[in-house]
Amino acid sequence: MSNRKIAIMGAMPEEIEPIISKLKDLKETSYAANTYYEGTYNGKEVVVAYSKIGKVFATLTATSLIAKFGCDTLLFSGVAGAISPELNIGDLIIADGLCQHDLDITAFGHPYGYVPEGEVCIPTDVYLRNIAKEVAKEKGLKLLEGIIATGDQFVANTERKDWISETFKAHALEMEGASVAVVCSSLDIPFFILRAISDSADMDASFNFDTFLESSAKISADFILSMVDAIDR
Repeated sequence: MSNRKIAIMGAMPEEIEPIISKLKDLKETSYAANTYYEGTYNGKEVVVAYSKIGKVFATLTATSLIAKFGCDTLLFSGVAGAISPELNIGDLIIADGLCQHDLDITAFGHPYGYVPEGEVCIPTDVYLRNIAKEVAKEKGLKLLEGIIATGDQFVANTERKDWISETFKAHALEMEGASVAVVCSSLDIPFFILRAISDSADMDASFNFDTFLESSAKISADFILSMVDAIDR
């Protein structure tokens, strides 16, 4: 049995519900204005929480999972907006690196996304990415890999998306991943980010986000739990 303690984060409550429902020996802990769910999945210890929306809350949740609950691996699952024309609604993308598109001290001669003692793009764990590729193959799911850009704004503007694409070579956009990356990288915790595409620059007006979220949360939960099964180091 693996002695790892795996943190699983979702961005919204709907994204962690299908995971929590599969855990045994469930214990709830209220901490830092959030609820953390400790349990086991096929004998492995996991702690599940949702980050709430945005970089500050995601930083708080990731730090709590590591510092308070002792997790040593972190898996994040959520939804994202597409930048790359290769991505369609419902597609899955894993981050090979994450950047903050709204971080700007260019007035001091630094590139966008950079602050001193930081880095523009933080890479995710290769071992966890390889597990994800194996899981996708087993499930017959198409899985793309690319840079995901994070910022404290919901971007629904084609011009802004094009700028982020050009500046960071980003494939998708969301509001939490890069802050989780900063925390895990600083604390030397292997981490992984999975996103299901929920919207794109050419959004269909008839699209129902709630219906999408429900189906996507189940697919992502199943994917993440299969990864938990496969982690053995």
